[in-house]
Amino acid sequence: MSTVKGRGTPCQPRNRFERLQLEPDDDWLESATARAVPTRYYLDHTREILARNNSPDLSFNYSLNPYRGCEHGCVYCYARPTHEYFGWSAGLDFETRILVKADAPELLARAFRSRGWQPQVVALSGNTDCYQPIEKKLEITRRCLQVFLEFRNPVNLITKNALVLRDLDVLRDLARLNLVSVTLSVTTLDAKLARLMEPRTSSPAKRLEALARLTAAGVPTNVNVAPLIPGLNESEMPAILREAAARGVQRAAYILLRLPYGVKELFFSWLERHYPERVRKVRHAVQDTRAGRLNDACFSRRLRGEGVRAETMQRLFELNCRKLGLNQREFALDTSRFRRGGLSQTDLFE
Repeated sequence: MSTVKGRGTPCQPRNRFERLQLEPDDDWLESATARAVPTRYYLDHTREILARNNSPDLSFNYSLNPYRGCEHGCVYCYARPTHEYFGWSAGLDFETRILVKADAPELLARAFRSRGWQPQVVALSGNTDCYQPIEKKLEITRRCLQVFLEFRNPVNLITKNALVLRDLDVLRDLARLNLVSVTLSVTTLDAKLARLMEPRTSSPAKRLEALARLTAAGVPTNVNVAPLIPGLNESEMPAILREAAARGVQRAAYILLRLPYGVKELFFSWLERHYPERVRKVRHAVQDTRAGRLNDACFSRRLRGEGVRAETMQRLFELNCRKLGLNQREFALDTSRFRRGGLSQTDLFE
């Protein structure tokens, strides 16, 4: 199979909605040499920016994703199959064809002005990363944060990119009013593994540095050990929690690896290329947490799994959190400051 420079996968698994499928000829593609595939950007003319969440196992009702597709290229990403709705593939297309919601800040302000909006915490990202590389140029996420600040609506931000530090000034202002928390996902402390598995994310060291700087600035921070991959990175959980706690982080969570639809094919193809000696171990370990399957979409089990191995992971997580003083206090963002009309003159002097 041909390789693609700087990408999570060269594969283009079949779109489950399409009847035709392209089968590449690896001999014609000269698989011995790596090829570069540029990222293409498309304007997304969405009319509404807040997506309603009906999942009972998530803590938010609404989320905002400024981008569809994600150049980070995380090979395990559960959001990859969403690209199939556009006639593309969950594979290389997902990380090289990015839809950009350029009007996101204006649409967010319009949503907040609506009489139907009830102030509540909005998740910024949750599907694709709001700080993927193109954000450095477009600043859509930054402008959305400014809208959250203007209307005093709380936001819970999640990312894998240290670019979040660019917006430390806005985040500090939000934190002063108890309107923001920032979560960084840390999958591994192994820089090589991260580079292969999440090729365009920030390195583990930079993510930990971002947590330290956010905490020092008074921004509430969380670490998400996600995804936890049985047989590959699960042993790193205690070390990741320890490093995060050492940087002032007070809350933590974890999510078990999810492999919906074509992500199963992508992930194990990646594993065969980079860690062939672990393929059987990881496959069996994943099945141990999914009742013999590779994925489980059931709301009550999809994030944590089931069985002895999954229960052991949960106990290990809880034990380390108690030991490190994580998750010991309840934390809630403030919805009482919401201003439907945005800032007034008196708000400027709070």
